[in-house]
Amino acid sequence: MVQEKTQINSIVLSTPPLPPKVVAQLASWHIHTVQDLMDMGVVKAFLLLKQAGLTLTFSTLWSLESITTGIPVQQISIEKKNSLKNLVKQALPVAVFPEQNTLEHYMKCALEEAKKAFGIQEVPVGCIVVKDGQIIGSGFNHCMAKNSVMQHAELVAMTQAMAFLNHCRLENCDLYVTLEPCAMCAGAILQARVKRVVFGAREPQMGAAGSVVNLFASSKLNTHTAILGGVLAQESQNLLQTFFQNRRE
Repeated sequence: MVQEKTQINSIVLSTPPLPPKVVAQLASWHIHTVQDLMDMGVVKAFLLLKQAGLTLTFSTLWSLESITTGIPVQQISIEKKNSLKNLVKQALPVAVFPEQNTLEHYMKCALEEAKKAFGIQEVPVGCIVVKDGQIIGSGFNHCMAKNSVMQHAELVAMTQAMAFLNHCRLENCDLYVTLEPCAMCAGAILQARVKRVVFGAREPQMGAAGSVVNLFASSKLNTHTAILGGVLAQESQNLLQTFFQNRRE
């Protein structure tokens, strides 16, 4: 039975049962086999396909479910279909994030900003904003130097990016920050409609991307932003720990 399941999971996605455009789009995300699809999850895959611009109906979702469970589409129960529909409605914003080397490249740029804060004895948090592969905004925390809590790294970088674009919205932009955003910065990110946020270390006391609250997951807010945490988290955490150790000494 285990061997049979392994063989099924290694089956390459094909047409039929999926339309050629769906197979091609999934392949572009390195989703080639049933196991790849299971690892992503059918609801997330469906939402990503729609976000990619494909015109889909729920029949595609049923097909994805059928492929991963082995249950023929015709035998998927009404209850199961309704459950999948509800999961689609309740799902967090999704996005395809860049490859790991790209994520780390930009997070290293954010870390360089954080080191600037460290150099002036500010809490070392750094941030950059990227659009179409170009850094259009950068900033680091300097609340003490400016006597203002509004000088968080995210707000500084976003302000610079907005000036670059001459627009108050940062649609189709990515924000990389070394520390999980607080509620103030998360609110600004949502207002600006940043597409994706990548952060390094978790913030257990003020984090608003899941550590304390998750504003990005609130169904009461008009959410637009997908979140990915943990990129170069240790490097970010080490810089923070060194800073606070130095202060205690």
